Amino acid sequence: MTTIRLLAADGATSEAELNDSGAFARPTAPLQSRVAYAAAHVVPKTHADNTPGQPADIDWDATLAFRRNVYSWGLGVADAMDTAQRNMGLDAAATRELIARSAEVAREEGGSVVVGVNTDHVDEERISLPQVVDAYVEQLHFTEEQGAGPVLMASRHLARVAESAADYRRVYDAVLAQATTPVVLHWLGTAFDPQLEGYFGARDWQSASQTLLEIIGANPGKIAGVKMSLLNAESEIAVREQLPEGVRMFTGDDFNYVGLIGGDSVGQGESHSGALLGAFAAITPVASAAIQALDAADPARYLEILAPTEELSRQVFAAPTFYYKTGVAFLSWLNGHQPAFQMVGGLHSARSLPHLSRIVELANASLALEDPELARERWHGMLALNGVTA
Repeated sequence: MTTIRLLAADGATSEAELNDSGAFARPTAPLQSRVAYAAAHVVPKTHADNTPGQPADIDWDATLAFRRNVYSWGLGVADAMDTAQRNMGLDAAATRELIARSAEVAREEGGSVVVGVNTDHVDEERISLPQVVDAYVEQLHFTEEQGAGPVLMASRHLARVAESAADYRRVYDAVLAQATTPVVLHWLGTAFDPQLEGYFGARDWQSASQTLLEIIGANPGKIAGVKMSLLNAESEIAVREQLPEGVRMFTGDDFNYVGLIGGDSVGQGESHSGALLGAFAAITPVASAAIQALDAADPARYLEILAPTEELSRQVFAAPTFYYKTGVAFLSWLNGHQPAFQMVGGLHSARSLPHLSRIVELANASLALEDPELARERWHGMLALNGVTA
């Protein structure tokens, strides 16, 4: 029996049986029952100055190969969003290059890509509402020129300057008026970014969701979907049930995605959500296999495959949630998708060894280690480097 070493918070070590991989098969036809995007991370050059405050120096070969791998499993890619360290190390120049390169790869692979549109290229902390509109539109037009689908991300600039729900409606209406292709609206909760407190003009989701729904209702044909990342299944279901026909809900709830995506197939709601998840970048083969099970009208198999991953995702996204990117990159490294456990801005140091050990344990249990022997070798090497040898 091959085992893998685990490290507890008190420094004690233990051994767990190393499972075989799930040996999931890539789909032979496009996925049908759900629209799902994996929110992908970026891989820096190993020799780059990956320290806080330095410009992102991207290993484009590894970063784009990761996206090609996602497409090979039938999922779409959501790029240049918070998983790619947007506002946490990915600077404006790197963001633009990532969008252009990712859109090109999507065309080459025949995959679907959506990318983040924000105001974060503006250096000033506080700008006016018209300037927020202009900043959004500048990024929107660039994204459209690249041929990628736009995701209007929550703007820190707008959160700082907006004084009412009306200000949010005014800004979004003005930006959407200039969109030439339908966009996805992204509602990012404070667990992911505390600076977005009170977004859409209210601190409670019930009031804020009414503003969101008013924006959607005032802009027919302009909105393809909504991505909700509040880590609150109740709020997502409530908004999902009020969306007009043709507007899709994409879950961004990395705590509760199994039931939200399963929806009516697993007895949770009268409909279902699509997915736009950082978690799916960490468990791409498992996510693909689960949706393939839904395509085969086998919800029991869907739950059997995907349900065990939710505990893994909750560990990756544990508080402080905005450091979840570290777990995504860590699993990418364990699974052989990048040469080193390095992240832009030194963010690979944002989680402790016991936290990472728990990720290893849960990934092993949920069959999310694509090459278990490689993962074991890399993890044991990391432990040894940090003085944990027994």
